[in-house]
Amino acid sequence: MSRMAEPFPVHLFDREADVLITERRLPHWAQAGAITFITWRTNDSIPAPVLAQWRADRCRWLRAHGIDPNQPNWRAQLATLEPPLPREFHREFSERWHNELDAGHGACVLRRPELAQIVADSLRHFDGDRYVLLDFVVMPNHIHLLAAFRDDAAMLAQCESWKHYTAVKINRILGRKGRFWEQDGFDHLVRTQEQLEALRRYIAENPTKARLAPGHFIHFSKPLSPSRSA
Repeated sequence: MSRMAEPFPVHLFDREADVLITERRLPHWAQAGAITFITWRTNDSIPAPVLAQWRADRCRWLRAHGIDPNQPNWRAQLATLEPPLPREFHREFSERWHNELDAGHGACVLRRPELAQIVADSLRHFDGDRYVLLDFVVMPNHIHLLAAFRDDAAMLAQCESWKHYTAVKINRILGRKGRFWEQDGFDHLVRTQEQLEALRRYIAENPTKARLAPGHFIHFSKPLSPSRSA
């Protein structure tokens, strides 16, 4: 079966193109058409004391290296440090954050196939129209996905739409109200082909890393036209 063409040019992060930086609880970077790695999590996925310690340790590390974590451009400042230091920061804090998610904190209701399917169906619904979806995995308490969006504002709008729609449906089945997803997530503009391939492997292997049994996750992946990822 032939694949439909992507609805807009899809590419890796272009340093010369415009970037939208939106400040909420965490800074979000977006660029039209750029492939983005996105993670969002249920509101009980990381215990409050663990998250508070992580944030305190991150602020301490940044200040020790001359960066004010309260400044909106702290990520840009981090990128200017000597090459080993940004890698050290990522190893210490990004990996630690993802490891906490894989530890299985909280109720992990997305382990239930019918609830995970709600999320998976929502992610795929407008693929090829509002966005181009490459990969995702629905884990018991979080989601990883790789996607590209039509314009700078579309990523945040689409994430809000996914989270609102799925939260309403899942809460209705669970017979409860209130927040289901944590407000903010993690997003990263993919910069190289090697990084893209590594993230696709990470998504595919995340259930094995978290020691999940078959049926306790949903994984999706599709090829990307080489002409679109240049």
